[in-house]
Amino acid sequence: MQRRAFITLLGGTAVAWPLTAHAQQKERGRRIGVLFSLTEDDPESVARRAAFEQALKELGWTSGGNVRIDYRWAGSDLGLIPKFVAELVASAQMLS
Repeated sequence: MQRRAFITLLGGTAVAWPLTAHAQQKERGRRIGVLFSLTEDDPESVARRAAFEQALKELGWTSGGNVRIDYRWAGSDLGLIPKFVAELVASAQMLS
């Protein structure tokens, strides 16, 4: 009787194993678009970017790992912001 129970358990495990392996899918990566009204090399934007990425890291998000961060730098030309927004939205729609 114990042998029969063992064989049943083993057969049930063999059937369930592929189902559990299939259920453990890789987490989908996320994207974040960041618009700065500063230049990329401005000390304030460098500090803000570092603080932003550090806060994300503390929450478990790593740039290039489970999150992709797309930065746009308008500098003093605020007219570029609508263009950058359109770029980010278009690139997000390409991934859907």
